[in-house]
Amino acid sequence: MLMFGVIVIQLIFILQLAPSSSFQSPGNIVPPKEVHFCTSNRIRSNHNTHHRRHIISASKSTTGTYNYDAMPSPLSERRATAEELCSTCTGPIYSQGLNTFQVPMALHAINRAKVVQSMTDAIQAKGKGASSTRGLILMEGGKQTTRYDTDHEPVFRQESYFHYLFGASQYADCYGVISLPEGEATLFVPTWGVETATVCGSSPEFERVRNELGLERVLDVGSLKSFIEGEMKRMEEECVGGSDNAPRLYVLMGLNADSGNYAIPAHYEGIEKFDYARDDEALFKCIEACRVIKSQAEITLMRYTNWISSMAHVEVMRSCKPGMMEYQLESLFQHHTYTHGGCRHMSYTCICACGPNANILHYGHAGRPNNRLLTSTDMSLLDMGAEYHCYASDITCSYPVKGSFSQDQLSIYEAVLAAQVSVMKELKPGVSWLDMHRVAEREILKGLIGCGVLTTGSESQSEEDIDNVIEEMLEADMGAVFMPHGLGHLIGLDTHDVGGYAEGTPPRSTRPGLKKCRTARIMEERMVITNEPGCYFIDPLLDMALRNDKQKKYFNVERLNDFRGFGGIRLEDNVWITADGCENLTMCPRSPQEVLDVMNGMPWPPEKDTLPGMKRKFVTCNGGKMEMLDLEKS
Repeated sequence: MLMFGVIVIQLIFILQLAPSSSFQSPGNIVPPKEVHFCTSNRIRSNHNTHHRRHIISASKSTTGTYNYDAMPSPLSERRATAEELCSTCTGPIYSQGLNTFQVPMALHAINRAKVVQSMTDAIQAKGKGASSTRGLILMEGGKQTTRYDTDHEPVFRQESYFHYLFGASQYADCYGVISLPEGEATLFVPTWGVETATVCGSSPEFERVRNELGLERVLDVGSLKSFIEGEMKRMEEECVGGSDNAPRLYVLMGLNADSGNYAIPAHYEGIEKFDYARDDEALFKCIEACRVIKSQAEITLMRYTNWISSMAHVEVMRSCKPGMMEYQLESLFQHHTYTHGGCRHMSYTCICACGPNANILHYGHAGRPNNRLLTSTDMSLLDMGAEYHCYASDITCSYPVKGSFSQDQLSIYEAVLAAQVSVMKELKPGVSWLDMHRVAEREILKGLIGCGVLTTGSESQSEEDIDNVIEEMLEADMGAVFMPHGLGHLIGLDTHDVGGYAEGTPPRSTRPGLKKCRTARIMEERMVITNEPGCYFIDPLLDMALRNDKQKKYFNVERLNDFRGFGGIRLEDNVWITADGCENLTMCPRSPQEVLDVMNGMPWPPEKDTLPGMKRKFVTCNGGKMEMLDLEKS
């Protein structure tokens, strides 16, 4: 029966992909009332026999189910089929082969359905009729560039919004069109002649690309203009009710709050013909909002990127020793994630900051290229994450290069870890991210009081008195002196993912420290966000604080000087906001004992989770599927 059901689903998917001369709905498909997880009997690991495992599917969970009845019929059918394909691990997949994760391409069909439904809802909320939702979404994909004035081509990486909708991670110079309200997707890919084919290989075969990506159509990019003209004409002829209900051509344009850059709207020669129908506002708002709230398939994919990046951090941790260069740690990480995980791209430039370099927040850039020799007294701060199928991970580990903590190193490490655990305890839907930033600052200031860098100015050391002084310190912006960055950021297709300061969300704070937060949002279920507290000893900031009348009274200057040149410590995990709390997708060693055990050759994952407060879910990838490991709890 199971095999019969899988065959039926695959036949439905093939029928839906059948090209048609116009945007007609596919045959009636009854949406499933319940989508089941793809599971198996628990089995034993080949390399960790103490772990019991079970498969994690990319299906939707029992929470956050989608309201199919609210969707236009063809769109609801596409969404239902996509959910079923994800849940049964069938249909087209993306994989780098061997044991790399198999991404269901139906993930992008779910994304398209979300965006189309969001736009339909937004249009109808303005009081317009159903016919006013007709139109086309036009997207332009990433371009294959060259390096400066040479013909050298850097490795291509797809533009994130385009990838979100079409999943075409390996195809440059494309366009994509989605019909409203049906949600049919057409990809336009470039083709070339014999001369280019001798260098780049033959042009893509449309049918192969269509089956590979799970799209309704794939056409030559040269037919884009005539296709849009034909579809707009057809919809205009079908339009009733005047100009308010005329079809629109929706293009992407909007501000990225992190970079300050704008998404560039799609353009082709002749698009000016539709200036009267052009809308460059609605699409950005809707797709930005959709990217913030992850589907279960996206979360499962991000679990994979976190797994391979976590295990790469473990390998680097085991190899780190005095006498190495920082760039060797970077190289080991990249080797592991590509060799064992198929990750060709890093999510960002690797930060391998050791010793005093660790107080440079984005070390590793052109002027500081991970080129310092490690010494036995250094703390290392390694901020590295790989991406797979364009989905990011962002993980930071800090540990002593020689494999044992000094007392000062341990004091700061435990303060940062306490901040991370305290945030994990509080994170859930409904809490303010700015409040979480303050939670982290409190723990770091408490740790600095404990090791003598800061003073309460009182002989009394009761917990209540210390808490009161910490609140005074926060009011004096002391937290920003030692943690001059935000607690974390949304993450997904980009490391600093979109939506942090989307329209209608809380504005950026003006307070030191808080204004560095990349979002001030209220947490919502299915957000994924980084939890990355840190404590740094940055001479210019310390010197400014010592000249500040509100701040200088809290310093024990003699003890502070012991930490000049220390660098800093940061711990960073990627956290999924669940219905009633949160779950840590990252599975790195975090307690001091875990760190030392791994540096001294102990296996990872461990037999027992000694730090349940981190809410880590330990997983592995087996045969292209993610499997949960059952660890004992302390």
